[in-house]
Amino acid sequence: MKVAGIITEYNPFHNGHKHHIDEAKKITGADYVIAVMSGDFVQRGAPAIMSKYDRCFMALENGVDLVLELPVCYATGSAQFFSLGAVALLNSLGIVDFLCFGSECGDINILNEAASLLYNSDESFQKSLYSYIREGYTYPAARAKAATQLLKFNEKTNRSSVISNIISEPNNILGIEYIRALQQLNSPIKPFTIKRHYAHYHDNHINTDNNHTDLISDENKSDIISSATAIRGMLENAKALSDFSSVKDSVPQNVYDYFANNHYITYPITIEDFSAVIKYKLISESRTELAKYLDLSSDMADRIKNTDIQNLSIIEIAQKIKTKNITLTRVYRALIHVLLNINKDKIMEFKGGNIVYYARILGIKEEASHLIRKIKKSGKLPVITKVGGSDRQLDTLGLHMLSQDIFATHLYNQNLYAKFKTTAPNEYKHGIVIIP
Repeated sequence: MKVAGIITEYNPFHNGHKHHIDEAKKITGADYVIAVMSGDFVQRGAPAIMSKYDRCFMALENGVDLVLELPVCYATGSAQFFSLGAVALLNSLGIVDFLCFGSECGDINILNEAASLLYNSDESFQKSLYSYIREGYTYPAARAKAATQLLKFNEKTNRSSVISNIISEPNNILGIEYIRALQQLNSPIKPFTIKRHYAHYHDNHINTDNNHTDLISDENKSDIISSATAIRGMLENAKALSDFSSVKDSVPQNVYDYFANNHYITYPITIEDFSAVIKYKLISESRTELAKYLDLSSDMADRIKNTDIQNLSIIEIAQKIKTKNITLTRVYRALIHVLLNINKDKIMEFKGGNIVYYARILGIKEEASHLIRKIKKSGKLPVITKVGGSDRQLDTLGLHMLSQDIFATHLYNQNLYAKFKTTAPNEYKHGIVIIP
């Protein structure tokens, strides 16, 4: 039996994700696919557009065999934390043979080379990185310049210009971080990459067969791929079913059916839905208290306290906090960490220990149920299928990590009710998703 692992958000699920699952099975020869998926909050610093259970169901309906939740402290973290948490979870299961991820370059050799170079030169790289940040560069720009400088003085690679170019793309960066995490953990899992095609990560328009006539056949509409960013934008701004009908060819039919049947019943949830709570915390907490949250520096805390946020939206507040060397994504992540009480000290404590402390199952196909037995036998982590009783399975750190996940979902569900008057079961009553 061969098992491939994938790391994802499915925010929301679309044809590109289906292609990824199918290709992962094809290129690895895997019999099963296990997905580590972000819960109700995601890495760009926002709530997921729809609940983790709905997105889990979509994944199982379209080729994934088992879905595990990535703890929220990692799901909302930087690329490094996100990758380390997800890879550590897959590695601890004891049954995963391959890690398959998408990338813009599609070349696993160059990604391996970049990861090895950066991992083995971590001290000098970090020193260079922070020198550029002090000069006023954003973290992504400083990272690119630090890597370029490192490559200039490294004689072991003859592809320095290629490596310098690929580290500016978001999925290449994640891929490199996945490989670095595998190296750090001395994991036996073998990485594979699939080249992203058609839709760029940040594309904000919906693709159709009309603007891909050279690529799409009439028989295979599933080849039409639009970015999750574009699909989210369409769903968030739609007032009626007809307003998002153009996304139909970009997602599997069962996903579109969910969109059509649940719009303004269970989704869309956006960061503005949490505006009152975020503002309350920004107003009520001191500069010192705010600076304890992950991704929130003392300078950012000062900017928050010097800004009159009373009549501003969260988007407007983020724009006010943003500076030349702080990306908007980092600001949003910081605000989510304030909302969810995720502080720097605790994540350092998590990272300094086992990194992850449990395998929380969100959903599974019935025919793959034996995977749970194999994980319990071969893995290093407690397997959680029900939140109730987890106090008998977990140590203090594990219970704290799980309590963050539970709090995040209960807060998400509260906003679901406030916005749509839709009631979702709390985490102690919600069972795992099981499909035939």
